This record gives sequence, C-alpha cells and structure tokens, in this order.
Amino acid sequence: MGRVQLFEICLRQGRVVYSPGEPLAGVVRVRLGAPLPFRAIRVTCVGSCGVSNKANDGAWVVEESYFNSSLSLADKGSLPAGEHSFPFQFLLPATAPTSFEGPFGKIVHQVRASIDTPRFSKDHKCSLVFYILSPLNLNSIPDIEQPNVASTTKKFSYKLVKTGSVVLTASTDLRGYVVGQVLRLQADIENQSGKDTSPVVASLLQVSYKAKRWIYDVRTIAEVEGTGVKAWRRAQWQEQILVPALPQSALPGCSLIHIDYYLQVSMKAPEATVTLPVFVGNIALNQTPLSPCPGTGSSPGALYPVVPSAPPQEDAEAVASGPQFSDPVSLSTKSHSQQQPLSAALGSVSVTTIDPCVQAGSPGRHSLHPPLCVSIGATVPYFAEGSGGPVPTTSALILPPEYSSWGYPYEAPPSYEQSCASTDPGLIPGS
Repeated sequence: MGRVQLFEICLRQGRVVYSPGEPLAGVVRVRLGAPLPFRAIRVTCVGSCGVSNKANDGAWVVEESYFNSSLSLADKGSLPAGEHSFPFQFLLPATAPTSFEGPFGKIVHQVRASIDTPRFSKDHKCSLVFYILSPLNLNSIPDIEQPNVASTTKKFSYKLVKTGSVVLTASTDLRGYVVGQVLRLQADIENQSGKDTSPVVASLLQVSYKAKRWIYDVRTIAEVEGTGVKAWRRAQWQEQILVPALPQSALPGCSLIHIDYYLQVSMKAPEATVTLPVFVGNIALNQTPLSPCPGTGSSPGALYPVVPSAPPQEDAEAVASGPQFSDPVSLSTKSHSQQQPLSAALGSVSVTTIDPCVQAGSPGRHSLHPPLCVSIGATVPYFAEGSGGPVPTTSALILPPEYSSWGYPYEAPPSYEQSCASTDPGLIPGS
C-alpha cells in the first residue's frame, strides 16, 4: 500500500566516529503515506564481534557481545500519515572495542530501529553502522622506548666441502609508529664465506588471529628488496617503509581478534631470518627516533670490513693467499612495493565523508560505508583511497619464529614480551 515512504536513522550532527564512554544521540524518522497501526517502535544500540573459519564468510562460528541496549520510542497505537521523528540517546560503554573489519571477522557497532506491526502485517526495520575508535597511545606500551634490534648467525655449506656463515642483524629507529609515519630500517650483513648471498628482503607483516580455534592471517603490508652481499664482505642496507592505513596493534575489550605487526628481514641463500615486533598506534611516541644502528656507538653511515676471527679452515689458505677484504659497501635497493612517491603516499591517507542516514529498503545507500582497506583489515577512522589488494611478496611468507614453534594452529601465540625475549633476551629489563 506504500504506507512507509521513509524509515531512516540519523545521528546528531552527522557523526559516524565515537569514543568509548561517549553519548550517542540521533533521531528515527518515519514518513507515512497512510495511517500505520503498530504494536511498538523500538531502537537498539548493539556492539558485537563475529569470526569465521573461512575468509569473507559471514557465517560466524563464534561471537561475543559488548553492549545491547534498547529503548521504546512509542507504545501500541497508530501513526497518522505524514512525517514523524523519534529522538533517542545511548551512552556507549567505556570498554567498547575499536571497530574492525578483516577477512576472518568484524567488530561492528550499529543502531537498529524497528516498527512492529499487528499480526499478518509486514514489520519495518532499518539500521545504521557507526564506528568506535579507542586510540592506542604508543607511549603507554611497556618498554616501548627500548632499542628494537635482532640478530642471527647462519652456518651453511657450499661447493660440497666448504662451510661458511652469515651474520644478519636488523634494527628499526622505533618500536611503534602511527599511520603516515616512516619506519626506518637498517640491516647489517656479514658474509663470512666465499659465496655471494641472495638478495635481502624486508617485509612488514600483519599477523591477525582469532580465539577458540586459532587461525593466523599473515599478510605482507609492504616489502622492499635489496641486493645480495659479495663473498667475504660486510654490507649495510638502509631503507624506509611508509606505514599505510592499518588497524592498531591492540583491540582492548575484544577477546576474539588480535593484531600483531612484525618486520621480517630475510635471505633465501643462505636461509636466514630475523623478526622485529613493531606496534601501530594512534598517538605517536614522544621519544626521538634512534639511529637504526645495530652496533653500539656507531653512526648510521659507519661501515666496517669483515675480518673473521677464525675463517673456515678449508678457506684459510685461499684467504691468506688471495686479496684481503675490500672496503665495506652499502647495498642498493632492487624493488619497493610502495612505488608512489612519499608525498603522494602521505596524501593518500584521508578521511571519507559518509552519508549519516541510511534508509530502509535501500541497500545501495547502505553500501556507501567508508572504503576500508579490508585487504589489511583497516581500523576506522583510518580510511584509504582506492581498492588495492594485499601486496604480493617475492619471498616465501613464513610465520615469525615465535609462532611456528607454538604448535600452530592450536596453541595461542606468545605475548609481546615473550616475542622480545625470544628475539633478544638483552632487550628485556632485568635480564
């Protein structure tokens, strides 16, 4: 009969992003072409999380609720033809988690309205999604000011009978970053062998996982590849990665979805990998960035020749009779997944304006939500322009060593402190 011509929810001042503990106010609007009998008009504010075993599957296998409050806007009666407005207000819980959207789950907050009609009549419903941001202050993270450095030594054989080793050391200028900030990486490679190494690759990884039955979603956010190191050389590689629009490292209040970030520096030949945990937050660190230098007291450009204290015996004769180590070199970069210039990349992080009203029966308008970087599970309100997918990686993706040793996928991953301890015990206070 075309009784309900308009049924929508509008939030006050067109807001879409709120903080935990804030009041959320709005109005439910109804336009009728004819009188409408009803049993009740209700509005509900709901916050929940759902996760699935399959990517992009809305059939949740486990859920948890954060709040569910309802208000009765009108009791049993009849609405005359014309326009009607029903104001409402809710107080968001102080413990409400930040909104999140990823391939295996979502944290969704929304307002729902319904008109319950008499029996055999069609009920009317509409909903509006809003976003909660609980900012992560990087300065509040324990030991965030400690140096971020890790090192590994890999021994290997080549030419059947010869052996050598490679020492790979990597560091970053900070442990925590905000969107749009530059992560500065330095890697020192000591090639204590007579064989050239393969190229060195640095990958910024996002590892998200869910509770109950652990599922890891490992994604390469950005990747940069440097050249290899010649035999009996020491080289230094300095690069930077722009932190794109990413969800924050912690989702307080949510027990089903967790997010970790790692910078993984690796080589294929010989196979050597170091992993540095990093945080992504909303409030930047107060500390001055450190020079990403693994060596204590060395300047960013300081390079030293490699003189092995005890080279492999089978190579001793060749080392003694051949030329001594050449001057140290700086490695060049072969490729970088972030192709656009730095200024352009910074300009791509923007906030998108959203229509604050969503009409019932208009799925097209409801799809006008912010263009989230769902490929990396962006946290609102950090929106990103474009619809780029996950960045392809040129190296084999592996879980950080702390994860692969935990009986994946059945055991819970380690804490940040455990990650640091297993990477370099010297970084943990009191060790």
